[in-house]
Amino acid sequence: MDNLITFLDYFKMLMPQVISGLLITLQIFSLTLIFSIPLGVLIALGRLSKLKILKAITGTYILILRGTPLLLQIIFIFFGLPLIGITLDRLPAALFAITLNYGAYFAEIFRAGIRSIDKGQYEGAEVLGLSPKDTFFRIIFPQALKRVLPPVGNEVVTLIKDTALVYILGLDDLLKVGKIAANRDATLLPLVIIAGIYLLLTYFLTKFMTGFETKYDYYQ
Repeated sequence: MDNLITFLDYFKMLMPQVISGLLITLQIFSLTLIFSIPLGVLIALGRLSKLKILKAITGTYILILRGTPLLLQIIFIFFGLPLIGITLDRLPAALFAITLNYGAYFAEIFRAGIRSIDKGQYEGAEVLGLSPKDTFFRIIFPQALKRVLPPVGNEVVTLIKDTALVYILGLDDLLKVGKIAANRDATLLPLVIIAGIYLLLTYFLTKFMTGFETKYDYYQ
């Protein structure tokens, strides 16, 4: 009982720092999603384009971003770009790196989803006189979206954990808050608390994505 009271008191004392770190983590997470999903769609369309140079550029982009560690990309953008005269603050650098990385993963997911739609859908839309733009946004993309929701959901859950990598840049996210408190107080309790918060975030994101998938069941 005394141990529980001690833990609760420590948790209460640590809460202001945890909330501050959580806000940074959620900011990085939400902004990355806002930018990386549209980027993924654009890159996917480039990969599906009939223009060979566009396919080559987007293919190379995906190869590099998926083929190298995200941590290395963050380090390169923050510490490497200044060597060629491009300097970014810590938060923009982190957002830029993670957005580019997840844009590549989302691109492959959306490309697979779009390609999975039967060609008859395109032919039917053409018979109805729909423009290519209307065909894509009204017919193809909604069906592809339903099919890619599970892998997109997996990437979203992974993203909330990958935000911890910004610790390398000194941003005051959840992980840094826990690490500082653990070093200061010589205890693993802060890291246990941080792990619990990540677990809760993952749980709620999983439930949200499951509900989102259910909402689009009418495409089945």
